Amino acid sequence: MHVEHRRNGTPRTLASDVEVADSFLSKSRGLMFRRRVPDDYALVFEFDSPDRRSLHMVFVPFPIDALWLVGEEVTKKKRLRGWVGIGFGLADRIVELPAGAAEDVERGDTVRLVE
Repeated sequence: MHVEHRRNGTPRTLASDVEVADSFLSKSRGLMFRRRVPDDYALVFEFDSPDRRSLHMVFVPFPIDALWLVGEEVTKKKRLRGWVGIGFGLADRIVELPAGAAEDVERGDTVRLVE
C-alpha cells in the first residue's frame, strides 16, 4: 500500500510505508510518543463522512505535514510543529507525513491510498 499524489495526471508516491489508524485507540494515539518516523512513512486516518477534523502535536516531538482530504481531493495542507502544532480542516481522511514530504502538494490536488 502507498500514498500517491497526482497533479495534472502525473503520479508521485508520497509514502510507501503506510499505517492506517482504524480503531478508536489508534486514532487517539496517532503519532504520540514516537521519536521519529521513516522518510517514506504515512499515517492515514479514515472517517465515515466529511466533517471538521482537528490534529494536535502534543507528545509528538517532530514536525509533520498534514493533509485533510474529502474523497481524494486535498482541502487543506499544513506543516505542524512538534509539541505545539494544531490544525483544523474539513476531511473524511487525514494523511500525516514527515515534514517536507508534501512540499509540492496543493489544495485541490488528488491524494489517494493505493493498495
